[in-house]
Parts: sequence; C-alpha cells; structure tokens
Amino acid sequence: MIRALDRLWEEEGQDVAEYAVMLAVILAVVVGTIRLIGSGSNNVFSSVASSIQ
Repeated sequence: MIRALDRLWEEEGQDVAEYAVMLAVILAVVVGTIRLIGSGSNNVFSSVASSIQ
C-alpha cells in the first residue's frame, strides 16, 4: 500500500503547469526585447527619413 502511494506522489518529469510558466517567461522576455528594439529602431528610421527629405 505504501509503495502504491509513493508512486502516486512521485514526480517524474515536468507537468503542464511548469511548461506554461516557462512559456510565459519566455514570451515576456521576447515581448520586452521587441518593445525595446522597436522603439529604438523607430527613432533611427525617423531620423534617417528626416535627413533624406
């Protein structure tokens, strides 16, 4: 009986919740990076466009 209960509570690998947390962290980093790069590149393209005109 104890062995059966031990098998039920044994953690093998990662479950869906852990994958969801990892995905959320990765998405937050990617979105944050794109926002930082996006605002910086917008300023560069605006200044280049202004100098061309």
